[in-house]
Amino acid sequence: MPLLKDVAQYVRSKAAGPFWVTIDIFCGDAQSFARVRKAESLNRVTIAALYGVSSNAVKIFEVPALNVVKISFPRRVPQGSLQDADSHAGQYFVPLLEAEIV
Repeated sequence: MPLLKDVAQYVRSKAAGPFWVTIDIFCGDAQSFARVRKAESLNRVTIAALYGVSSNAVKIFEVPALNVVKISFPRRVPQGSLQDADSHAGQYFVPLLEAEIV
């Protein structure tokens, strides 16, 4: 079964303000984009479970013109707080690289 790291051209995460994280999944073509956007491993419920947030708070945006899927969710702790282990949210994407893409 192919994994996200095999299907996507580039995956990154970043801080989207002090209370949100955004993960960008760049696909190299429309076929890869279609596979990623339909993947059960990347739906709101699975993202919420992975990152410990409410599924109602997970937002998924598709940008077909760019073959990009954007996933946003609230941080569990505010950016820069003592409990924040990744202030720039640069490593949040890593667990998704092993997501199965059917």
